[in-house]
Amino acid sequence: MIKKKAKKGEKRGKSGIRKMIDWLHLWLGLVSGIIVLVIAVSGCLFTFQKEINEWYYHDKMFVTPAGTAPLPVTQLTRNAQEALGDRLISNMTAYKAPDRAWEFMTYKGNDTALTYFGAVEYYEVALVNPYTGKVTAVLDYKHNFFFIVKYLHWSLLLNTPYGQPIVGWATFIFVVLLITGLVLWWPKKWTKATREQSFKVRWKAGFKRVNYDLHNVLGFYAMSVALVLALTGMVWSFTWFRTAVYVAAAGTITAPAKREVKSVLQTVNNTNQSMLDSCFAAAQRILPDARRYYIRAAAMPEAVHTIGGYKSREQYFSADELKFDQYNGQLLARSNDTHKNRGERLIDMNYDIHVGAIGGIWGKIVVFIVGLICASLPVTGFYVWWNKKKKSKKKIVLDNKSTFVTSL
Repeated sequence: MIKKKAKKGEKRGKSGIRKMIDWLHLWLGLVSGIIVLVIAVSGCLFTFQKEINEWYYHDKMFVTPAGTAPLPVTQLTRNAQEALGDRLISNMTAYKAPDRAWEFMTYKGNDTALTYFGAVEYYEVALVNPYTGKVTAVLDYKHNFFFIVKYLHWSLLLNTPYGQPIVGWATFIFVVLLITGLVLWWPKKWTKATREQSFKVRWKAGFKRVNYDLHNVLGFYAMSVALVLALTGMVWSFTWFRTAVYVAAAGTITAPAKREVKSVLQTVNNTNQSMLDSCFAAAQRILPDARRYYIRAAAMPEAVHTIGGYKSREQYFSADELKFDQYNGQLLARSNDTHKNRGERLIDMNYDIHVGAIGGIWGKIVVFIVGLICASLPVTGFYVWWNKKKKSKKKIVLDNKSTFVTSL
């Protein structure tokens, strides 16, 4: 059978590959659209949670500098524990900034629950003035708006084992949608007219055209950042993807060596609680560039005091970590951020990249804008499909009428 050549000016039909890409983009978008919308909107809402929380709780999170040294960590911990009752403190955050209250967190989860509210039995933080020891507030983070939004983004308010795979596969589908969308966006020929169509939204056109341009044009502009956000999200969802990222960045399939250290059990009853103060003082001397410290006191007889220092006010990837014997204060191990290979560093940077904190406030603004565009894509895409569907039905009706008239 000889194929007819298209006449000059006549449109050629789509190739089989193009039809398959069209089909994938359409149906994968319809299947994942609502989940992608929820993930994108919740991501946008969470972007500036730190700034908004610090503004809303300003009188509780910030204190008046006293011009004196902070009280011992153990004394501040006792005050915080009294305020928290029988909910044991699991870790603390101490700030170098003189106007910040120190944070003492208590958390308990439930792996058997179905939803977020059952999975988190309690999550509270006591804020303590480091100079007076006064507890400025006990915040219920379990019911905090931004933490609910965070878990909506993380696992659709389901417990992680149930919700995260759904979020992960929806994110994977979104990556496919971004790639197929780029293929569909790419003009067959680069002319002045196609450049106008591909890079500009025709705001003076009708609503259908504007909607189509918003989907097409904004999707292209947001694609690179959206792809980074999606891939960093997949790092948490899939072990195989996290491993692939590590191997690609590190250039090795060998996992980083981890040295386990333990405190040496004492035959006499040492006052190891006060030893935490000595360990923290040592950590401040060893890590003078840290802007804030995280402290995890030993909770078991052979456990160690873990103290790490972040060099940034907000970012989490640049931490050096120290481990001390809880009985004699001896430094047992040190892990420097600069000694990590490229794979370890990239995995450590994952959160800061995902939320835009890697680029400071401007990085967050970019993530927020791109998140809004990502949230709009399922909506504008659905409207494009719906209009085509209505147009197709209208054409069938008109064709049927034409056939009826002709038969008469």
